[in-house]
Formats: sequence, C-alpha cells, structure tokens
Amino acid sequence: MKEQGKIFMGLAAFVLVMAIVYGVWTMNSDLGIEAAGTTALALAFALCVFIGFYLGFTAKRVDTGAGDNPEAEVADDAGELGFFAPHSWQPLSLAIGGALAFLGVIFGWWLLYWSIPIIVIGLFGWVFEFYRGENQNQ
Repeated sequence: MKEQGKIFMGLAAFVLVMAIVYGVWTMNSDLGIEAAGTTALALAFALCVFIGFYLGFTAKRVDTGAGDNPEAEVADDAGELGFFAPHSWQPLSLAIGGALAFLGVIFGWWLLYWSIPIIVIGLFGWVFEFYRGENQNQ
C-alpha cells in the first residue's frame, strides 16, 4: 500500500501543476480565470491527496504486502484477500433510492419523500446484514 500511496501523491502533484498551468493559460483579462476546468482540476487534486494519504496512513498499520517488496514474486500475493459478503439485495435498494433521489432534483423535490425511506432501509439492511437471516454469525 505504501507504493500506491506514493503513486497517488505523485499524481496529486501532477494534477496541481496542471491546475495552475490551466488556470494561467485560460486567464482572460476581462473575465478572469476559467472557473469550471480550474475547479475540476483542483477537486481532482484534493481527491488524489485524500486517497494517497489514506493509503499511506493504512500502510503504516498493516503488514507489508508483496507490492511493497521489490523482490517479491507474483505468487507471494496469492491467498485470501479478506471477507466479502455473499449475495445481497441491499445495493439494489440503495441504487433505486439513489436514482429516485437524483430524479427528485430533476423533476421535483417531492420524489425525496419516497427515495429517502428506500435509501434508509437499504443502508440499515446492508449495515446489519450479518445480524439476522441466513448470514447471521453464530
């Protein structure tokens, strides 16, 4: 994870330089800096910094992986990657609720009355999925 963190921090530095270059290049004496592209690049920089910081911070707390060892073989990274939930219907509920919420922005805020309960039900169902039903931990 340490290497991935360095890659994202390097990407963040590149995007910051490009944001500055883009802002200077598109500067108009009458209108100022072109706002949409400069803002998008600044937000991309912030996202790269967030991901790079998270990966670097997490790398300090977990064991060194095969990706951080320059002499590692491909087979060194084989094995169990973690626990992943079996089939779940909760993401479908969240997707439907999210789609209705975004449609509410387009067609009218009244759609949020139906979308928010669907999102809440899907969120609680996903969080507490392993506390009830066939996937309950014993």
